[in-house]
Amino acid sequence: MTAPVIAPLIPPRARPGAREHGRAVPARRLPVAAAPEVPAVPDDVVYGFGRMDSSGRVGDRAVTGVLGWQPGDQLTLTADAGVVLARRDPGGLVTMPGKPYLVIPAALRRRCGLRPGDRVLVAVFPARDTLAAYSLAVVDQALQAHTPVFGGVGRQP
Repeated sequence: MTAPVIAPLIPPRARPGAREHGRAVPARRLPVAAAPEVPAVPDDVVYGFGRMDSSGRVGDRAVTGVLGWQPGDQLTLTADAGVVLARRDPGGLVTMPGKPYLVIPAALRRRCGLRPGDRVLVAVFPARDTLAAYSLAVVDQALQAHTPVFGGVGRQP
């Protein structure tokens, strides 16, 4: 017993931009997604990462060197909500050590929830002669607030 032969199905020859009976057929353009504009990193900020040791030292040589702070410079440190700010101040209570790192006092570490081994985002603002050390908990909060999710703008706390 043999099966009946089925005729082949051949699609028409028409293609985008092909001629149809001597006339040009306009090609259909595919939609293109618009890319959102990505903000540029400001030129007046230098970023790096550091790891806090058991003495509260945090350092990123490339970042701390941008400020030109010298051993013996007096610094004032303040902290609030996971961020430690350091600025050069002749009346400061913290002295810049001989090596390019910042020593965060224990009271400020506790206030910010920083522990030995924690990594911090270090941001240097040369025009303000200031260094900021952000705990990764603060960085995570910022990312969560600005990360798009399906069906909404961002994750709500």
